[in-house]
Amino acid sequence: MAKKNARAVEKPVDEDLVKDALAKAVATGDIVDFRLLFAPFSPARKTSVEVLESEKYAYLRPDASLKETPEFNEALLLVRDVLTWAHIQQELDAKRPSQLPSVLLLPLGDNAVRVGKYTSASQAYELLRVRRRMQGLFLAEAGKALDAGDVDRAVNGYIIGAGLAYDYAAFPEPLPLVPNHQTEALKLHGAYPRRPEDCVAFAPTKDHAATALEFLLGDSEAAEQLAAKPLDTQVAFLTELVRRMDLDWESFAGRYGEAVAQTREYNERLEKLSANPGQSPNTLEAEIEEQLTGDLKELSALLLGRTIPDGEWWQYLKELAFEHPAAVLFVSRQLIGDKEIIMPRYRPDSPLPKALGLVTESAPAST
Repeated sequence: MAKKNARAVEKPVDEDLVKDALAKAVATGDIVDFRLLFAPFSPARKTSVEVLESEKYAYLRPDASLKETPEFNEALLLVRDVLTWAHIQQELDAKRPSQLPSVLLLPLGDNAVRVGKYTSASQAYELLRVRRRMQGLFLAEAGKALDAGDVDRAVNGYIIGAGLAYDYAAFPEPLPLVPNHQTEALKLHGAYPRRPEDCVAFAPTKDHAATALEFLLGDSEAAEQLAAKPLDTQVAFLTELVRRMDLDWESFAGRYGEAVAQTREYNERLEKLSANPGQSPNTLEAEIEEQLTGDLKELSALLLGRTIPDGEWWQYLKELAFEHPAAVLFVSRQLIGDKEIIMPRYRPDSPLPKALGLVTESAPAST
């Protein structure tokens, strides 16, 4: 019986197309595409059945506009370097996991930072074992910028630094640490506040700012550095950070103001009803119940900007955390009649809600 031919059938590969694809991944800071080109099934491998020229892999190929950019041409020069290309060919021909060329990983990481792909940058730097040092440099420069009063530059630096954080406890392997505002929001509001002052928004301003920094940045090291700054500096930083993270913040701030007004109106009506000595108990109870089952129960939907059919407080909170992360720092759970809602809460003596455009006067929003 004849032995089967174990030699894999090889296909021709357009080397110029492979070089262009690698240069594109480097220029756009895309670690996923870069790794794919070295994967066992990569269309860049002669032994793979995949074809780089196919429509399936059109996203790997650079278009005409990208080819005109300096980032692409600089990356292409690096790929075409004799020693680098020899290393690439060797890795594509090898029957083992590829050793990615470090000469390309560093500019890939730098380009990823430039275009805001921080998880991609952190992976590239981690492969080079320089991620921790790069993160430290960005955080240090951001701190200097903040001390110099350049809040815009400081916010940019801290966002990058926090974006380069890594989660070494991730399973099955370490991964970039990505903030999960929806999960963290549920943790912040997991315990029902027995007293209004127990809620997150009523914490002392310094503690509230520290919580906000860690919640929004998702990195404890960056948050600790900022928490050591003067309080007015933290407020200025948070104001810019929130608006940078949430381009639609102003629309939420408007809805928050409406919710505050409704809450205040409810409190005033309740005080008048309770203070009316001529009001019979049954009438008073009916009046209060009418108010409780009215507009106040719709505060969750007002804050979110839409109604979730049969939505519970935690569903509104999760959606709010996704659309406006900082919003969950200024709300609290509240049982109204038989319905638990989320409603606006803030400290009247805190500069944060005013700086963020949530309120325009010093009056508590509580029931």
